[in-house]
Formats: sequence, C-alpha cells, structure tokens
Amino acid sequence: MGSSRSDSQSSSLISSLFSIVGLLAGAAVVADGSREPEVPCYFIFGDSLFDPGNNNNLNTTMKANYPPYGVDFPSGVATGRYSNGRTTADIIGELLGFESFIPPFASAPNNSEILVGVNYASGSAGLLLETGKFMRMHVMGARKVGVTGVNLIGCTPAAIAMYGDKDLLCVDSMNKLVVPFNERLKAIIDKLNVRFTDAKFVYLDSVTAGGIAGQAFPIKSTACCKVSLATGMCIPNVEPCKTRRAHAFWDAFHPSEAASRLIAPFYLRALKKIL
Repeated sequence: MGSSRSDSQSSSLISSLFSIVGLLAGAAVVADGSREPEVPCYFIFGDSLFDPGNNNNLNTTMKANYPPYGVDFPSGVATGRYSNGRTTADIIGELLGFESFIPPFASAPNNSEILVGVNYASGSAGLLLETGKFMRMHVMGARKVGVTGVNLIGCTPAAIAMYGDKDLLCVDSMNKLVVPFNERLKAIIDKLNVRFTDAKFVYLDSVTAGGIAGQAFPIKSTACCKVSLATGMCIPNVEPCKTRRAHAFWDAFHPSEAASRLIAPFYLRALKKIL
C-alpha cells in the first residue's frame, strides 16, 4: 500500500522520519572468542532499539526511564529501555546463555563485568556508512560482528500516523528508502570480510525479521501505550494496553517485548553462522 500525498510532502516527511528511525542500522552485536556459554563476551552498539538506559542521565529528551516503560521488565522497573520489557539485545544475550543482562556503559561496569561485555547503545545514536568504526573495533579485538540493517520504517505506527491514514498497513514511499541503504550496508560488510580475513562479519536482515514478527501479531500498526503525537514516545504514567502480547509495537517506533522474542532468534541464527 502507498500514500496519496504529493511527492514533495512525502519527501519532507520521509526525511523527518528517516533521521529518527532510519539510522536504526547502528545496532550491532559483537561476540569475540569461543563458546562459553556460547561466546565468552558480548558487546552491543546501537540506538534506542538496544539502549538499556544509557541516556537516563544525559541532557537529552530521548529517554525512556519512566512508566509505563518497563511495565513487563523484572520488578516492573523502567530502566531506560524503549520497551515494555526486554529488548532484542537482551533476549539474544539470554539465548546465548548469559545469566545476567549485559550492563549499560552508563553504569560504569567494573573490570569483571567488562570482560563479559558492555552495552553502549544510546537512543538517537546512528551508524555512518564508513568502515572507521569497524576498523577501531577490529583493532580492539572484535572478531565476530553482526550488523542489523534498517527495518521497514514505513510500517511503524509513527509513519502511519504522520500520513493520517489508519487504513494503511505501511507507507511504501518510506520503505523504498530502506532498500538502497541496506544494499550499501551489505556491500560494506562484504568488503570487511575480504579485508579482515581473521574476522567474520554478518548482515542481520531486519526487514525479514520485522516481517516475521509483524505477521505473528493481530495488532500490527498501533502502539500499545498512549503516545505523544510530538515524539511518538509513551506519555508518562498513563496505563498502557492490557493486550501487550498482541501488539507488534510498544510505542510509535519500538517493538514490544513479544515482538523482540521473535526477532532475537532470527538474528541469532544468522550470528551462529560466524560463531
């Protein structure tokens, strides 16, 4: 399905949403070493999809450390995760066999924690299409790296709300931006595999993962929590929906924990090809 708006209006809205959501390609998973539990350490880089609370004490409005965020997290605590519960990165860690959550960088993890891994993800962060970050990671010892592509940004509740048509399942004009971005990202990953023969890089297909998750839920394009029209974030202290397991999206941008529980195993299957 597409939009009936003019091309000029579409371009403006796409640019606005792309700057917020399109840079979700920044989410990366790094695992270096053998298989105990399956990998000895797990480092996470990314944006709000993987952020465990690194923005909580920063001078930014991009925070999720208030109810109803975290309503389904252990003890019902709003940790700063942009979810009703665990994120996809959290669940990948569980599936890999880590008994505890990978600590956020903002918590100043101690030496023993750092040996297991650190979560550097931060809401609104992004990844430039250049190899500099990967090269620095390689120098520091990273040998197994997974990088997610951009998801279907036109299928988020935010995109549909911007176009003002609740009958739209997706905004095709926005989704068309995803294809060239992801193709360039895959080309970079291919070059990295050629350049660094002692390391392995893998592309994590977020478009397919999101499609699998989306098909599993009866409520695909509506946020579970009541969101601010200005930010797409949950309005503080307003009770969310009771049918959280039926929603693909928690707020206007981020998946519910139920959706993340479908996305994480899909990513892990790709990651295991390089472990």
